[in-house]
Amino acid sequence: FRVKRALNHLKDPKDPMWLLIFPEGTNLSGVTRQKSAQWAEKTGVTESRFPAAERWQADASHPAMRVNLDACIQCGLCVRACREVQVNDVIGMAGRGHTEKIVFDFDDPMGESTCVACGECVQACPTGALMPSTMVDENNVYKGKPDRTVDSVCPYCGVGCQLTYQIKDDKIVAVTGKNGPANQNRLCVKGRFGFDYVHNPQRLMKPMIRKDGVPKVAHEFIDPTNPWTHFREATWEEALDRAAGGLKKIRDRDGSDALAGFGSAKGSNEEAYLFQKLVRTGFGTNNVDHCTRLCHASSVSALLEGVGSAAVTATFNECKNSELIIVIGANPASAHPVFASRMKKRIRQGAKLIVIDPRRTEMVESPHVKALHLPLLPGTNVAVLTALAHVIVTEGLYNETFVRERCDWDEFQHWAEFVSLPQNSPEAVAKISGVPAETIRGAARLYATGGNGSIYYGLGVTEHSQGSTTVMAIANLAMCTGNIGRPGVGVNPLRGQNNVQGSCDMGSFPHELPGYRHISGDAVREQFEAMWNVKLNKEPGLRIPNMFDAAIEGTFMGLYVQGEDILQSDPNTKHVVAALSAMECVIVHDLFLNETANYAHVFLPGSTFLEKDGTFTNAERRINRVRKVMAPRNGYEDWEITQMLANRLGGNWSYQHPREIMAEIALTTPSFAGVTYDLLEREGSVQWPCNEAAPLGTPLMHI
Repeated sequence: FRVKRALNHLKDPKDPMWLLIFPEGTNLSGVTRQKSAQWAEKTGVTESRFPAAERWQADASHPAMRVNLDACIQCGLCVRACREVQVNDVIGMAGRGHTEKIVFDFDDPMGESTCVACGECVQACPTGALMPSTMVDENNVYKGKPDRTVDSVCPYCGVGCQLTYQIKDDKIVAVTGKNGPANQNRLCVKGRFGFDYVHNPQRLMKPMIRKDGVPKVAHEFIDPTNPWTHFREATWEEALDRAAGGLKKIRDRDGSDALAGFGSAKGSNEEAYLFQKLVRTGFGTNNVDHCTRLCHASSVSALLEGVGSAAVTATFNECKNSELIIVIGANPASAHPVFASRMKKRIRQGAKLIVIDPRRTEMVESPHVKALHLPLLPGTNVAVLTALAHVIVTEGLYNETFVRERCDWDEFQHWAEFVSLPQNSPEAVAKISGVPAETIRGAARLYATGGNGSIYYGLGVTEHSQGSTTVMAIANLAMCTGNIGRPGVGVNPLRGQNNVQGSCDMGSFPHELPGYRHISGDAVREQFEAMWNVKLNKEPGLRIPNMFDAAIEGTFMGLYVQGEDILQSDPNTKHVVAALSAMECVIVHDLFLNETANYAHVFLPGSTFLEKDGTFTNAERRINRVRKVMAPRNGYEDWEITQMLANRLGGNWSYQHPREIMAEIALTTPSFAGVTYDLLEREGSVQWPCNEAAPLGTPLMHI
C-alpha cells in the first residue's frame, strides 16, 4: 500500500525525486531491467527532465558484465555486495560531489581489475549501471525482459548453490542467486555466467558410430569440429543397438566380468543410481566405478571407518559459529568461492584461521584476512597432522570427557601412545615437513584451545596415496578435542564436483551398493535382488586402474563411460591409452568429443543439466532439485538413454520420470528413505539422513 501511494506521487516526470533515482538524461526505456525501471514503467515515466552530462563512457572491458555509470545513483549497494557479501573488496567509491563514482581497484576498467566475476554487484544494482553482457546489445541497450524463469541448482562445484535461470527465446540470458541454505543468494563466476556451453557449436547432438576400417591410433587427435573423419552419424536406434550388441557379444563370450561401467559425478542422483543398476543387472558385474576414485574415494572410506558416515558432519552455515577454522589441502577462494566468502566474512568477525598448504593461497592472506600458515612440503600431510596430535596429547589439551563418553577409550590410549612417540614431535617432523616446530605447536594449541573448531579439506589431502590416512588423522584430531557433533565444529570435505557426494551415495563403487552397504552382505544383496529381480554377484568388482590393467592383459574388453573423460583425468596417460586401444567395445556418453571419445566405437550424445529433471546432493549432504529449463537438444535426458540401453540388455525398465527413480532410491537406501520430490518442492532441500527418525533431514551429524 505504501509503495503504491509513493508511486502515485512520482507519476510526474518533473518531480525532483526522479532525479535522485535516475541521473541526468537517463533513457529509462533502454538502460535497465532493474527495479527502478519497473517503477518507471508503472508510472509511465520514460526520461528525466534534466539534461545529460558527458561524464563517463560505458565500460565493455569485461567479457561477462557491462558498466554504464550514467545509470548509477551512487547507492553503494555494489560496494557492499563486493565488500561485505562476497568479501572481495574490488569495488569502491571515488571522487567527490559531481565527480563521485564507483571504481574498480584504482579506477581500472572492470575487465582489467582484480574482479573475480562473481556478479554479486550485478545482482545488487537497482538501476542497471551494472548488467550481464548477455542482456544488452553492442550499444549497451537493454534487450528486454526474460520470457520466464526456472529455479534450479548450480551444476559446478560441491557447494550446491540454488539459483534462478532467466530465459528468453528458449535461451538463458541471466542467472540470479536464490536464498538457498548453502549460498544465501550468492553465486560465483561459474554459476552466474557458465551456461553458454549448452549452445556451443562443438557440442554433439547426434549419435555416432566409428567408421568401418578406421582403427584406434594411440594419441591420435580427432578434430572436434570435424569428427566425420573417424565417425559417421547414426540414428538412436542404430547406435543403441550397436552398443548393446557389442556388450552382449563380450558378455556371452568372455563373461560378465569382461565388462564395466565408469560413471560421473556431474550427473544427477537418479542417473547415478540407474547407471550402477545397469552395470550390476544388465552387464552382470560389479565392475562399476566413477571419478570419485580419483578425488574423494579415500575420504569416503576413511570417514566411514573413523566417524561412521561418509560425508561432512555439519553444514556450510555452521561456519558462522566457528571460532577456529583449519583449511588443509584446499583453496576455497578459487575452488569453492561462495563458501569462501562466508568463511572470510567469519574471519573478519574474529575467527582464527590456520592454513596447512604448500602454497600461499588467497586464504593465507587477503584483505582483512590473515592466517597462521603451515607451508608443509608435499607428501608430509600425515606427518604434520600427527605432530599436531603429539602436542595436543603430550600437553594434555585433549577433551578427556568427550573421548570417554563418545569414543573408544582403549583405542584412544593406543593412538595417544603412538602420536606421543619422539619421532612424531614437532621438532622431528619439522626436519621432513619444512614447517618450524614452534609453528606446529602454535597451531595445535590454537586448535585445541580456540573454541569451536572446524576442519575443511580438499583434493590436496585426498588425491594422495596417503589420502585415507590423512583423513583419519583429521578425524582423530576432531574427536580428541571434542570438535564434532555440535554447532560450529566438524570434519568437512570440500567436494570438487556438483554431485560427488550423491554419486557415492548411489553406490557407484565396485564394492558398495547404494547407501554404502557392502556387496558381500547377504541381507543387503537380497533386498536389491528382490527389488531388481536378478541375482547379484557378491564379489566386489574392479576399480578403474584394475580395469585398465585387465584390458592390457586381454581379459577386459568392454567399457561404458558416462559423463567422464578418463583419458584426461586419470594419471599415467600412456597406460590409459593402451587400455582403451585394447578394448573391443568402448561406448562414450558425453556432450563433446573429448579425449576418451577418440577411442570410442559408439558415441551417445548426452544432455546438459539444463535439459533434465533430477536431484544433486552437495558436499553438505543437501539434496537439491534440478529442474528442466529446456527440452534436451540431443532428444533424450541421460537417464532415458541409460534405460534404453538397459532394455536392450534385458532390463525391462519402464521409468517415466526421475521422481519414480527417487521413489526406488528411497525404498533401497536408508539415508534417503524419507526423500520425495514433494518434500523437496515443499522444503526446498533436505540433508540426509532423511527418514522416519528425521523426516526433514539432519543438518548436524553425530550430536
